[in-house]
Amino acid sequence: MFVDKAKIQIAAGEGGKGMIAFRREPHNSRGGPCGGRGGDGGSVWFEADEGLATLMDFRYNRHYRAPRGQHGGGNNRTGAGGEDIVVRVPAGTIIRDIETGEQIADLTRHGQRVLAAGGGRGGRGNSSFVSATHQAPQHAEDGFPGEQREVELELKLLADVGLVGFPNAGKSTLLSRITSARPKVADYPFTTLTPNLGVVGTDTGGGFVVADIPGLIEGAHEGKGLGHEFLRHIERTRILVFLVDITQEQPLKQYETLLNELRGYAPALAQRPRCLLFTKLDVLPPDEIELPVSRLDGVFMVAGISSVSGRGIDELMRTLASRVEQIRAGERESATDSGG
Repeated sequence: MFVDKAKIQIAAGEGGKGMIAFRREPHNSRGGPCGGRGGDGGSVWFEADEGLATLMDFRYNRHYRAPRGQHGGGNNRTGAGGEDIVVRVPAGTIIRDIETGEQIADLTRHGQRVLAAGGGRGGRGNSSFVSATHQAPQHAEDGFPGEQREVELELKLLADVGLVGFPNAGKSTLLSRITSARPKVADYPFTTLTPNLGVVGTDTGGGFVVADIPGLIEGAHEGKGLGHEFLRHIERTRILVFLVDITQEQPLKQYETLLNELRGYAPALAQRPRCLLFTKLDVLPPDEIELPVSRLDGVFMVAGISSVSGRGIDELMRTLASRVEQIRAGERESATDSGG
């Protein structure tokens, strides 16, 4: 099961109480104050972990609390601090405060970490309150409460290539052909109800990640057919691959409709590098295969493929691998120029 949203409660630890204590000295059973401060409470951190793929665990465990700090001791001993806890989430997770709507973090890189709830400060012991006019203070502070929040976790897939198309356009079949992923494949609409990821190996030893996005319908950018739930998973992809069933009427119009849906949801998506694939060539007799177009503005590749027979797949993989590496190289150069 793929889970891409969850709500959880997080609570940092309370600080320990300060101590009221006095030194015991020869001939003076009540020496100067020596009460130590309490330890700070533990904090709650979130950390991106590329080994996680969904937010499933948060459906069953919704409460995360860091331990409190220990109370202060005599002889000016500070109580031990509560240990921080680290909540691991998949890379690509956005964390928001539900009450304020504030975005706390967008964790996109493995190991990236953010403090989400700070531990409470430990209270001061009575030795902290000594003054020229107050040599034997009888009071100390309680520990301060830690931060508490209800947060929403939202996962947006991180992939190099996103497969976009109407239901039953052949996205899952293509993914199963080019990767080891095994999404459910059947000849009826809405077979894929959750995103699937697969890794394509290359001759150079590298590879790229492909995401099979559930089929869209017209009006998806307005939320129809779970449109918003599906569309957000292509926001981070470097390249968009549009798949259109060539056996359907007006296949080129299907592409234009899909592009308009993306533009309506997020205009920047329509500016991503993209290619157009006409699928299911194996269904048509060879003499009836004719692509509606050979070139389109803003499209770096127009091709026909058959994921069943393998026609056009090798050329597609070479082109995508080359284009992904070009984009990555540009990103690395930009990061270097910016000092990142």
